Amino acid sequence: MSVMNSAATTPIAALVLFVVFAALGFGWRSWEQRRRTGSTGFHGISGRPGSLEWFAGVGFIVSMGVAVFAPILQLLGVVSPLPFLHAPWIQIAGTVIAVFGIAATVYSQLDMGESWRIGVNKYETTTLVRTGVFGWVRNPIFTAMMAFGLGFALMTPNPVAVVGFVLLVVTIESQVRAVEEPYLLATHGDSYREYLAGVGRFVPGVGRR
Repeated sequence: MSVMNSAATTPIAALVLFVVFAALGFGWRSWEQRRRTGSTGFHGISGRPGSLEWFAGVGFIVSMGVAVFAPILQLLGVVSPLPFLHAPWIQIAGTVIAVFGIAATVYSQLDMGESWRIGVNKYETTTLVRTGVFGWVRNPIFTAMMAFGLGFALMTPNPVAVVGFVLLVVTIESQVRAVEEPYLLATHGDSYREYLAGVGRFVPGVGRR
């Protein structure tokens, strides 16, 4: 019985952290944005159905769904952890990375201030934030989300979790390159070009243009 309880501990912890991530990163932050500005900051999925922009938005939602099923399926015994990633120190490291990802997501969102939003409204102009963590990387919120995704996947490192994490990274890359950067370039022009040249995309110094 103790072995069963031990095997269930990490998937349950992963699900708890996922709820915390969703509640703080989306629920609470949206409520705070509405309190500050009168808008939730949600703009939905960009682009026409079938376009790269559309797939980026849909893919992000799907990646979240796939990810949350990973610990559930592992708890039910439907999938098993990959042997080379199944070790206590890896699951502990994953938990630490996931907690860091949650904290970094919330911190970066707050650092963005009233310019925070999910999705892009091409008719809306927000301030180009270049200070705080945005002075280190251009997309610290997405960096933090990928950190959470990595940690979450390492907590229950089964094939479903790996697929969810890969899909998360691919869709974030697509969102940034096909939606966010073209919008910001069209909106802020030379100021954003200067920002592109001096600050990395997800990691300091990497992805400058």
